[in-house]
Formats: sequence, C-alpha cells, structure tokens
Amino acid sequence: MTEKKDPRHEARRVALATLFERAFHSIRADESIALVKELYKEDKVDQKLLKGIIQGVTEKRKDLDEIITETAPAWPPDQINKIDLIALRIAIWELVFSKEVPPKVAIDEAIEVSKEFGGASSGAFVNGVLGTVVEKYLEGEEPASKDEYVEE
Repeated sequence: MTEKKDPRHEARRVALATLFERAFHSIRADESIALVKELYKEDKVDQKLLKGIIQGVTEKRKDLDEIITETAPAWPPDQINKIDLIALRIAIWELVFSKEVPPKVAIDEAIEVSKEFGGASSGAFVNGVLGTVVEKYLEGEEPASKDEYVEE
C-alpha cells in the first residue's frame, strides 16, 4: 500500500530525528540531515521548512527551554524524554518564533511525531504543555472584541 506523504509533515519528522541525533553526536547539521533521510528513506521533504526548523530550534534553544520551564515547571527540560523535548522545541519555535503555520497545525504535528517516536504518554504530555504555551504566549495577541465591553 502506497500512502501519499505530506512534505511538510515529513520535514518535521526528519527535523525531529536530526535534532535527536545531534543531541548525541556533534556532527554538522547537513551531515545529520543526510544520515536521517537515508535511514528513513525520506525523499519528499519540504527542504525550506526542514532547514528553517533545524536552524530556528538550534538558534533559539535557550529561549525554547525557558518557555518549556515556565509552562511545565514540574518537568525541567533535562528531565523530559528527549523525543518529547525536541517535539516541544519544534512546536514552540513554530508557534512563538516562526508563526508561519496556524497554531492548530503546529500542535497537531507535534502530537503526531511525539506519539510516533515517543512513549505511551508522549502525545498527552506534549498536548498539555503546548496548550499552556498557547494560553501564555498566543492568547491575547488579538484585541478583544468590542462586544465584550458592552455593559448591560
């Protein structure tokens, strides 16, 4: 059975695997991407998104971990399962810094890749943390409706 793969979803999968691999080996990003793509046999990958995620997560790692610490205080980044941590970093980068995809897409994608590569509770954990990120960082970005200020 051949299933059509979404190049943007595949970019997130390869980015997660690449960042995971780089957490244990200090090789160049392009070498790591090539290795991961070869292992997963991923040809249909949105290259722009892949490179953007890897560069963005790498550059903003400290900021991303601060957001994770703030939104999941019971789970410091060094105690979170590596797959879940990287899925969170990718989604938070997309939500807070990139803002090129709707929040629902970033959250759904993070849940999917964490469930695929992580543990039994990964999806629920990632969903909970990202819900808090949305509440703290994204809600309130748009002005409230004027109807909310009408007194009865």
